[in-house]
Amino acid sequence: MRVHLLVAAPVMLLCLILQGVVVAICLRRYARYRKRWEGREALWMEIALLMAVMLLTLVCNIVQIAIWAVLFLMLGEFQSFVPALYHSSVNFATLGYGDIVMSERWRMLGPIEAANGILMFGMSTSLMTAAVLDVIKSNMARLMDQAKP
Repeated sequence: MRVHLLVAAPVMLLCLILQGVVVAICLRRYARYRKRWEGREALWMEIALLMAVMLLTLVCNIVQIAIWAVLFLMLGEFQSFVPALYHSSVNFATLGYGDIVMSERWRMLGPIEAANGILMFGMSTSLMTAAVLDVIKSNMARLMDQAKP
């Protein structure tokens, strides 16, 4: 188990850094664009901002899945990238199909990747939730301002 953690640690660290960078970029860009459109009714801008946050977090998660797949290739568990990517996707998303399993030597990397994936999806979800709550808050504030005599 110690060897598995030592092998997985750099990949998990890379995923954490990547997720942190994407979250920070999304928050900064989101805040910048929200400030620009503050006080105006801009349904399409809100939709575009929410879609951008969702798309960036999805791309970030796919890149992380690919990073894990590269690790599996480097360990010699797969002969080509596509099955490694599929297996990594199943692990990262915690689906656990079990139709493709790694050798007994490296099998423990699956649950480690799943733990990493659930954390990263949680971060993505919290970012999207924050964006949606901000849209709701700004719309409520705008409606309250319009209701004032």
